[in-house]
Amino acid sequence: MPRLHPRLLWWLLPLFALFIWFAFGRQGDAESGAQYITASAERRDLEQSVLADGTLEARKQVSVGAQVSGQIKALHVALGDKVKAGDLLAEIDDLTQQNSLKDAEAQRTNLDAQIAAKQAALRNAELTFTRQQNLLARRLVSQADYDTAKATLDQTRAEIRALQAQRVQAEIALDTARVNLGYTQIRAPLDGTVVAIPVEVGQTVNAVQSAPTLMKIAQLDTMTVEAQISEADVIKAKVGMPVYFTILGAPETRNEATLRAIEPAPDSINSDTSSSSTSSTSTSSSAIYYNGLFDVPNPDGVLRISMTAQVYLVLDRVSQALVIPAPALQGDQVQVVDEQGRVSVRRVKVGLNNKVHAQILEGLKEGEKVIVSTTGEGASSASRPRMRGPMGF
Repeated sequence: MPRLHPRLLWWLLPLFALFIWFAFGRQGDAESGAQYITASAERRDLEQSVLADGTLEARKQVSVGAQVSGQIKALHVALGDKVKAGDLLAEIDDLTQQNSLKDAEAQRTNLDAQIAAKQAALRNAELTFTRQQNLLARRLVSQADYDTAKATLDQTRAEIRALQAQRVQAEIALDTARVNLGYTQIRAPLDGTVVAIPVEVGQTVNAVQSAPTLMKIAQLDTMTVEAQISEADVIKAKVGMPVYFTILGAPETRNEATLRAIEPAPDSINSDTSSSSTSSTSTSSSAIYYNGLFDVPNPDGVLRISMTAQVYLVLDRVSQALVIPAPALQGDQVQVVDEQGRVSVRRVKVGLNNKVHAQILEGLKEGEKVIVSTTGEGASSASRPRMRGPMGF
């Protein structure tokens, strides 16, 4: 058998190795069936936020009540009407108040007449006293007559002072009667929109124990959002931080605002004070939420009372950051796929990470592809960089 020339052998060995790699190495790739899901590093705005459920309320809302009892005689507004402060909203039958006013006026008139009569008596008593005083000086009357005249004068003056005090009381009663009569006309305390009228014409209201609500007026040009922030997230929330929210009817519209306040105690404190005997077990099992408040303009009236809002409290925000999908991260490393489909591990420096996208500060360039996940039977082994064949192939 002829022997191969040594120089020819050196040429054949690399070719043989290349044949082995193509025959077996590529067959292994096919058998693994691994496929990569990749994403390109791209520029986009990135933010990290806390989610909270919210409810829209009017920035200012008042319940208009009745301060006198009686039957509702008229309602001058309807739901949705816009009113100005001082506008007449409703009337309560005022017969009782009219009679009270007339009685108070009569009492004052009677006292005025009594005071006038006493003042006439006072002038007569003063004349009598002066005459008795002069006669006593000339010893023409007795001391007893003088004393009687003086006592009559003092008594008349005292009676006038008493009547004047009664007149002050009558004036107060008259003012009260006028005010009560005015209470039968219910007027708007502020500019706003009528949002509730829980009564009807002819209904009797009783203001003895508490003021019954006749209607509610709200200012809807500015709405307040009450965001329920969980106790786990409330420590991250700060007054003055940017927030935005969406509503169910317009999920694509972001309404921007600034967090105005965070209430110091949860709403549950109101029920806790009335039922202090509640067991600690039931208290600890319930979720705790704190209301975060912020205001948003509502010039078009699109936002309405009691609407549900999905609130985002922005903890951090980066404009036009270089980002990749967060699942592509393996600690501080990513797997990069080059234009030839080769995979390599690269260390990166991560910035803001909201668990959906991660900002890359160093280690990647815009447009480079990273492996997000792998699919196929060999996914677990294919997720690691593949060993190269002989001579770097």
